[in-house]
Amino acid sequence: MTSRPGTTAAAPFTVDHLLPDDFFSNALRADARAGLTSVPKSLPPRWFYDARGSELFEEITRLKEYYPTRAEREILETRSAEIAAATGARTLVELGSGSSEKTRLLLDALAAAGTLAGYVPVDVSESALTQAAARLQETFPRLAVHAQIADFQEHLGLADDADNTDDATEGPRLLAFLGGTIGNLEPTERAAFFTRVAAALRPDDTLLLGTDLVKDPATLIAAYDDAAGVTAEFNKNVLAVLNRELDAAFDPDAFSHVAVWDAEREWIEMRLRAREDLTVKVRGLDLAVSFARGEELRTEVSAKFRREGIRAELERAGLELRHWWTDAAGRYALSLAGPYERSTR
Repeated sequence: MTSRPGTTAAAPFTVDHLLPDDFFSNALRADARAGLTSVPKSLPPRWFYDARGSELFEEITRLKEYYPTRAEREILETRSAEIAAATGARTLVELGSGSSEKTRLLLDALAAAGTLAGYVPVDVSESALTQAAARLQETFPRLAVHAQIADFQEHLGLADDADNTDDATEGPRLLAFLGGTIGNLEPTERAAFFTRVAAALRPDDTLLLGTDLVKDPATLIAAYDDAAGVTAEFNKNVLAVLNRELDAAFDPDAFSHVAVWDAEREWIEMRLRAREDLTVKVRGLDLAVSFARGEELRTEVSAKFRREGIRAELERAGLELRHWWTDAAGRYALSLAGPYERSTR
C-alpha cells in the first residue's frame, strides 16, 4: 500500500493505493480463463467499466427505461436528513464511489446536521476519485477526504477492516453501498460481504444499502434491454475489453444482447448469445474458445430484493435492519442496518 497527499487545496486529501500494480491484468486473466472455459460460460460484470463502458453506463442511467438511478436519487433527496439524524455519522465511507454525485446529498445532510468531518471514497479508478474529491472540496472546503483505490470485495474502507490498519476515520461511520451493486453478487458472495461488513463495523457504525426491488418482469427486462440499444452496446463492450487487453478476436456483431428474468432466483441475467457456430482466439491466454450457435455467455447477474429477504440476509451476518425507505413508486429501497450490539445497550 502506498499513500500520498492529493493535489487539491484546503482540507487534507490523501489517496491510498491498496491494489497491486498488476491487479487488473491478473484479475482479468483469471476471470476470463475461468469464465470462458466454464459451462455455462460467464464473466463478472466489473469488466464492463473501462472508459467507454463507463460512458455508456452514464447514458443508460438517463434512459427512460432505467429507473434505479432516478429512484435512488429520489430517496436520497427526500430522506437524507433522516439518514443523517439516524446515524449521527461523522465519516461517510462509500464503496464504488465513482463520481460521488449522489453522495453530495448525504454529505449535505450530514453537514447540515453538524456532524460531518470526513469522507472515504473507495473505487478502483484513481482518476474518478481525484476528480470527485476536487469537486467535493470546492463545496465542502473543510472536508477531509481519504480516498482509497481498492476493490470493495477486498477492502471496505473501514479502519477495522483486517486489510487496513490505518485508523483515519472518525466515528460514528456510515458505510454507503449504493446503486444496487449488491445485486451483482450471488447469494454466497453477498453472505461473505455482509459478514465482513458486520465484523468491521463498530457498535455505533451503520450500513446504508441500495437495493432494486422485485417488480413486474416487463419493467425489469426493459431496464436491461432498452429500445435505443444502449444497454446492448454496453453489454458487448466487454468483448472490446477482452480484445484489447487479452489480444482476443471477438466480433461483437457475432453476438446478440439478451436480458432474461429468472423468476426462481429473482434476478436479471444479461447474456451475449452467439449468432452462429464460431471459435474465438484469445491469444493473451493461449486459448481458443468455441461457441455453438445459440450458446450464451453470461455477463451480469442483477438480483432484485424484497424487504424480508434483505432483513434475513443481514440478520444471518449479525446485522439489524433498522430503517427502510423506498421511492414513491416502491421500485427501489435504501435500508439502514447496524450491529445488534448497539440495540442492546
